Amino acid sequence: MSESSGRTVVEGPTKMTPSEAFVETLVANNVTTMFGIMGSAFMDAMDIFAPAGIQMIPVVHEQGAAHMADGYSRVSGNHGVVIGQNGPGISNCVTAIAAAYWAHSPVVVITPETGTMTMGLGGFQECNQLPMFQEFTKYQGHVTHPARMAEYTGRCFDRAMSEMGPTQLNIPRDYFYGEITCEIPKPARLDRGPGGEKSLNEAADILAEAKFPVIISGGGVVMADAVEECKALAERLGAPVVNSYLHNDSFPASHPQWCGPLGYQGSKAAMKLIAQADVVIALGSRLGPFGTLPQHGLDYWPQNAKIIQIDADNKMLGLVKKISVGICGDAKAAAVALTERLSSRDLACDSNKEERLGIMKQEKDAWEKELDEWTHEKDAFSLDMIEHNANETPFSGGEYLHPRQVLRELEKAMPEDVMVSTDIGNINSIANSYLRFEKPRSFFAAMSFGNCGYAFPTIIGAKMAAPDRPAISYAGDGAWGMSLIETMTCVRHHIPVTAVVFHNRQWGAEKKNQVDFYNRRFVAGELDNESFAEIARAMGAEGVTVDRLEDVGPALKTAIDKQMNEGKTTVIEIMCTQELGDPFRRDALSTPVRFLEKYQDYV
Repeated sequence: MSESSGRTVVEGPTKMTPSEAFVETLVANNVTTMFGIMGSAFMDAMDIFAPAGIQMIPVVHEQGAAHMADGYSRVSGNHGVVIGQNGPGISNCVTAIAAAYWAHSPVVVITPETGTMTMGLGGFQECNQLPMFQEFTKYQGHVTHPARMAEYTGRCFDRAMSEMGPTQLNIPRDYFYGEITCEIPKPARLDRGPGGEKSLNEAADILAEAKFPVIISGGGVVMADAVEECKALAERLGAPVVNSYLHNDSFPASHPQWCGPLGYQGSKAAMKLIAQADVVIALGSRLGPFGTLPQHGLDYWPQNAKIIQIDADNKMLGLVKKISVGICGDAKAAAVALTERLSSRDLACDSNKEERLGIMKQEKDAWEKELDEWTHEKDAFSLDMIEHNANETPFSGGEYLHPRQVLRELEKAMPEDVMVSTDIGNINSIANSYLRFEKPRSFFAAMSFGNCGYAFPTIIGAKMAAPDRPAISYAGDGAWGMSLIETMTCVRHHIPVTAVVFHNRQWGAEKKNQVDFYNRRFVAGELDNESFAEIARAMGAEGVTVDRLEDVGPALKTAIDKQMNEGKTTVIEIMCTQELGDPFRRDALSTPVRFLEKYQDYV
């Protein structure tokens, strides 16, 4: 027997069933938690989860299970695992696996399939499950014989870590049964290096001549546990550090060289500083197109700067932005290698380090002052809605609150060591300006896939991985409608989290497009909701409605206290005005043109 985090794993060729081979391989990969809904297709293996030390968390919907696996993996740095019944249970996972793909989360989706003797006959719950996930997985393992169960299972777990993304393990349901002799494979983990000597030397030479270098700290810094190494490089250069889009936890906000996130509703300080860069170091970032778009009226990307891009995936190098040097390497190892090369060199930027630190402070102070004074949106539609909402009374009897003021109060009330997930939507995206973190593996968003219903189940998975950390999700009322059902999972299985729901009675992000392009012709954008706090209480959770600004911070603090000390889940429903922030992309739509006479007024 060998040990895997205190649990024994059989060694050498051993007689066992395929179900036992499957479960023993999970143990070898230190799987202790899985998410899903039980099903007959894998029940023989599920029967022995408990003695193997594996807890299966039954959810309400399999999409939620896969999001939970994503959150679990992003906090733990290890695999997240999701499983479901063949057919509909598996198809329900596709959206969440796509989100995990763009978050580079090592999620293993286990997909039991129709039995081999009835494949192709159109039987109950039969479907071809491999094509469903081919766009959103790094590797797909299909068990071709019961004797190869452990081999394929181990490979899927190895590839999820080496490729930094989801993998699929597809198992015909009759292959869990029988008698085989096999050996449980030991996990194989790559020891990633800093990159090639030539590219590292070229990068060091460019940095030695840089007068205003700027570092983009990306998701790769979080995944490589490279924050300290990023700090050392930044301090050697005296460089501003900006977070790549939706990776606000990739550099500590208290550090004097932290300047905030790029991308939608990001930091003006970050944007104004990177606009001055003569060299940009993209550390662990693919430089995704959405994360470098103009924002706040600023087209901030420096057109003439030299770009040094560092990514563990060589396919990302130079894919989006033209680069001067591409380094295929681990973010931590590459940062160390560059710092070592620069440690004893005279750098052009040494002479103006204090001046640049002063510029950073000035830009950050100006942005914080602007945020303090930016109490509400000032476009014509928002002003109309603010006036309209002022004459309305919420069902709670208080008043409608400005989202930006709410977000600032939530920021002030955030506990230490917090984890926050955000959904897709207008208010959630504006939160990008207000969310700051001190440590990595603290901030989770749906990344490039941008699906609604992401935040709440993801924070449940994060809480399972880090039960001692406060866990908070943000969602608008539209996205909340897609995920609120998992409140029952929290209550049933004693997983305490805090959900903040911005109740503004609309699909805000898309409605903004109808304001800007369709003359306020609102189709399918209005949401007339009951009280989400009442719904939460009906599900067995705590529910609080907030309709006074002075109650926002205390409500969050009380909810966190109940989460951490009483094990209770709380839904904080915040009644918000219907004002709207900037659209996601001003180039996303074109001015409508109509040729048919009956549509002439619809321009």
